[in-house]
Amino acid sequence: MTEKILPHNIDAEQSVLGSLLLDNETVPQVARLISADDFYLEAHRQIYMAILELEEAGQPVDFVTLTNKLRDKGELEKIGGATYAASLANIVPTPANVEYYARIVNEKALLRNLVHAATRIAALGYTGSDDVGRVISEAESTLLEVAARSASPAFNSVKEILTTVFKNIEESYRNKGLINGVATGFVDLDKLCCGLQSGDLIIIAGRPAMGKTSLGLTIAHYAALRQKIPVAVFSLEMSKEQLVQRILCSEAMVDLQKVRSGNLTEEDWVRLNTAAVQLSTAPLYIHDAFGITTRQLRAEAKRLQLEKGLGLIVIDYIQLMQPNRRVENRQQEIADISRSLKGLAKDLNVPVLVLAQLSRQVEQRVSKRPIMSDLRESGSLEQDADMVMFIYREEYYKPDTEKKGIAELIVAKQRNGPTGMIEMAFLKEFTRFVNLARENEN
Repeated sequence: MTEKILPHNIDAEQSVLGSLLLDNETVPQVARLISADDFYLEAHRQIYMAILELEEAGQPVDFVTLTNKLRDKGELEKIGGATYAASLANIVPTPANVEYYARIVNEKALLRNLVHAATRIAALGYTGSDDVGRVISEAESTLLEVAARSASPAFNSVKEILTTVFKNIEESYRNKGLINGVATGFVDLDKLCCGLQSGDLIIIAGRPAMGKTSLGLTIAHYAALRQKIPVAVFSLEMSKEQLVQRILCSEAMVDLQKVRSGNLTEEDWVRLNTAAVQLSTAPLYIHDAFGITTRQLRAEAKRLQLEKGLGLIVIDYIQLMQPNRRVENRQQEIADISRSLKGLAKDLNVPVLVLAQLSRQVEQRVSKRPIMSDLRESGSLEQDADMVMFIYREEYYKPDTEKKGIAELIVAKQRNGPTGMIEMAFLKEFTRFVNLARENEN
């Protein structure tokens, strides 16, 4: 059986290199579109790298400088000698179409990457793994990597960007006073940040038992149930059943402990059934993603966005995520994860709400109220996040406090807005946060 030849176009590769030799000004233009790895022939890769090195050094790119560079690197004879290098300049009459040639080279490289990806996916299928879900996730990640390489971000003129900016300003003006992001359901918080904004990485951090998961779920189920916004929740700590049980009790206002013990009244059953009917209509999707990597999470989120649409991602919690690669320390791993999650928010254009656990260092201070420096122990979360919130309940540390049942949500960072502190009521038995004013009215 004849082995199939991988997609390539030698003429296009030669035309790109010839154009670069004819006109040095086209080098940056081409470098934005293709890399050395996009060339099919190794000789063309070496020639292209030599051209880029000359351009970066501020030297002219022509036959003489190119052959000299290749000779110094010991690559001249490997690429076919000076005769082949000279022939490239005669391939094209004009460099005017170099961008067109470069795009052909890029497209062929993407097709080769797709073939290689398909081979890796086929190999995954032959592993005989019992964890089919993991195999599918890895296959999706492999394809997404190929898709990501096809994206070529470019500069836009300020004139083009202003058009979009003014549309956003006009929309805000027409809807003044309304929330233009994903509403959290907390009046004071929504006033402060106008809702959770698309493309933002938002951190809610706190010590254990402060209510991080409860707050994250309260926001998630409010967005899905009240606003009908598709929400993905990645739970790295609790199973999907445990998570939904919490949401159900929160919505039904039934004591979670009573549900666990089975000590339910007739009224409790009515409340639970009513809440279950309501929740079943919510576009809320749960993934109990124990040990998930950022690559796998991206693949799952991308698939959900394509199938159902996606308006918010909630991750509980970041320290339980695994990096795509092992590095020397956990702090660096968290830094890699946070950068990847910021990229995910930007790529999918949705808010990504990430819960984070603060270290024991907080407990060693007289004041247990979290501050920004507490987050610096967790990689680069502080730098990568667009918004950082800390949750603090004085009652946990001082049972006799006058602030029983009250939680503070400290907005310590907001890249595009003010900071501040918001008080809300924490209904511990229902694992639910509510607006403080609403609780007082009740």
